[in-house]
Amino acid sequence: MKNLSNAPETAAELLTIGALAKRVGFAVSALRYYEEVGLIPPALRRESGHRVYPESVLDVLILIRHCRDLGFSIDETRELVALSTNGERDCVEARAIAQTHLTAVRAKMAELRRLDRSLSSYVRACSEGCAGGPAPNCNILTDLRQSVPATTDSSGCCS
Repeated sequence: MKNLSNAPETAAELLTIGALAKRVGFAVSALRYYEEVGLIPPALRRESGHRVYPESVLDVLILIRHCRDLGFSIDETRELVALSTNGERDCVEARAIAQTHLTAVRAKMAELRRLDRSLSSYVRACSEGCAGGPAPNCNILTDLRQSVPATTDSSGCCS
């Protein structure tokens, strides 16, 4: 971390970690973490030791906020932040990151739709066949006891 006395920024251009966190809607601990993992540049330090950041970090944090809201990983976010400040790199790199993430999101959505269908079927079977009866006889519990996950390896010692 740089000492403020060596920095070209004036005090008016600097934001405390608390003020910066409040403006972007992050916890102070999140900013410390993002600094630690290299998503934002190291803070400058006042003589008191308090962290301060140039106002330009606000734009980076807004980008990070949106990336995290969209579910990008820290590594993907780091790459997008790097792309946002490098005029020598092509925007197709950002598109490739977004496309990869979109493909993963769509796969997760398909998995969630399968889960929805299974759970809906369980609930419907209970509602139509056993609701109000003894729990051990519940269709949901019976179905779950009989279901064997497709990834179960039956070659183990206890199968």
